[in-house]
Amino acid sequence: MKDSSHLKTSVVEADFAPVHFEPKDRHDRFALRLVKFMRIFADRFFANRYGHRAVVLETVAAVPGMVGGLLQHLKAIRHIRDDQGWIRELIDEAENERMHLMTFIHIAQPSRAERWLIMIAQAIFYNLYFFLYLFAPKTAHRVVGYLEEEAVVSYTHYLNDIDAGNTPNVPAPQLAIDYWNLPKDATLRDVVIVIRQDEAEHRDTNHDFASKIADGDHV
Repeated sequence: MKDSSHLKTSVVEADFAPVHFEPKDRHDRFALRLVKFMRIFADRFFANRYGHRAVVLETVAAVPGMVGGLLQHLKAIRHIRDDQGWIRELIDEAENERMHLMTFIHIAQPSRAERWLIMIAQAIFYNLYFFLYLFAPKTAHRVVGYLEEEAVVSYTHYLNDIDAGNTPNVPAPQLAIDYWNLPKDATLRDVVIVIRQDEAEHRDTNHDFASKIADGDHV
């Protein structure tokens, strides 16, 4: 269970100045362009339907941690070496993203067509990301870092939309209250804030992993 009892809304929101990792080489630039290209489809299909956008976003976001954890596990066994904590970190990330998805399934109630889109997006992204991580793990982590940058931006827009009254600030689903240890009267706004915090942590972790691979600190 995720413990967010230490989070205060005012503190969390104050910490969200824009954060962007500047590309350092052609691999980083490729990762950034790929993520920007993927965003075009999200903007076109969902526009300001943030709950539905979150469902598809989290479907994709739940893939990298599981793929990375699996391949790091196999590499650690193959080379008979310690994984430096990467496997647990990546698997925890995948589980956390899955809980984001389960939360927004309750909130957005996706249609049958959108559920098909979820299946297609997951199938395509899983295969692409698996081979990217297999042959270029540094670039794979950089892609996730940039994906999480975009996620933070999207959830900030979502939060602004709630504050503007354009999206009803409905009660938080019970599974979100239980997972993040939120107050019993928590609302959608509280959920978006803690999920945005999660995404910021995943952003920093994956950019850090990519940089460690580039520096030879993890092979």
